[in-house]
Amino acid sequence: MSHFKIRIGVLALQGDFAAHRKALESAGADAIEVRTSSDLDSVDGLIIPGGESTTMLKLLTMENMMEPLAAFGAEKPIFGTCAGAILLAKEVENPQQESLGLMDITVQRNGYGRQIESRIAQIQIAGKSTEAVFIRAPIIRRVGPAAKVLATYEDSPVLVEQGLHMVATFHPELTHDHSVHRHFTEKVEQHSSINAGKALRGGSAFSDADNPSAAWLPRSTLKLK
Repeated sequence: MSHFKIRIGVLALQGDFAAHRKALESAGADAIEVRTSSDLDSVDGLIIPGGESTTMLKLLTMENMMEPLAAFGAEKPIFGTCAGAILLAKEVENPQQESLGLMDITVQRNGYGRQIESRIAQIQIAGKSTEAVFIRAPIIRRVGPAAKVLATYEDSPVLVEQGLHMVATFHPELTHDHSVHRHFTEKVEQHSSINAGKALRGGSAFSDADNPSAAWLPRSTLKLK
């Protein structure tokens, strides 16, 4: 861990952003709520929480935040949970909808059915059993070659990372185990340390080598299906 404390934002337009903020603080990060595009300038990484993805899209459009989020994700880490995972996906099904396209995955909305089908399950992450809360959760139907599956449930990926970014189809903020938030915090800290070193050397603060997912991203990452 480095000597400086990173700052991670939590998109605070919808969802349990307060629980994410507390989990980040437990993981050692300085957490702030992000409500406007200008708030993105002060954070090293971002969490997009769960909620209702179509409602979140409307709110993001109203606040003119889709393009700023895509630009942020081209340079800094984003972790999307549940609805946030849908927004980060390259492809969205059931139905198709706009997304940021930052990760080469295909996500099916409401993959486990209605609210009554929500559940708490045990999953394995890095060899450790942990509780996962699924609430009207999406299912990741396809994972591109650049992405890495970190955990599965019923043979479907539920925690995936690619380059700078991560998605979870469950709600890690709703349990006492903050290991997922610690993992993301360490990703953000590592990326921030690399950029700080490049700035000191007078080099570019960002390159495709730091973010393997950037190689396949189109110049405009917004996806409208």
